[in-house]
Amino acid sequence: KNIVNNYSEAEIKVREATSNDPWGPSSSLMTEIADLTYNVVAFSEIMSMIWKRLNDHGKNWRHVYKALTLLDYLIKTGSERVAQQCKENIFAIQTLKDFQYIDRDGKDQGINVREKSKQLVS
Repeated sequence: KNIVNNYSEAEIKVREATSNDPWGPSSSLMTEIADLTYNVVAFSEIMSMIWKRLNDHGKNWRHVYKALTLLDYLIKTGSERVAQQCKENIFAIQTLKDFQYIDRDGKDQGINVREKSKQLVS
């Protein structure tokens, strides 16, 4: 999928960090992405992919949750432009405080996204 869509190295790393796998993004991968935020071109690609992931819903709730996790990490360790862009797009993060998804077993998976978004905007 990465080759077909001609994703850049930065986009592939973000997609990997925000995958639907049941485990979180590795700290080494998040560190690599944070370092890439200092490159102007990579920064745009990273943020664009993160905003795309934040717009996922339903069964792709992990994309959203992991994008918030990555964003939290990048705000703390990446380029200051990450925090700046988050401030400019705070509404996109705030709306996730109402994120809803109940899985097949009746478990509320949306709570993870709701809590993480609350934490990010506070």
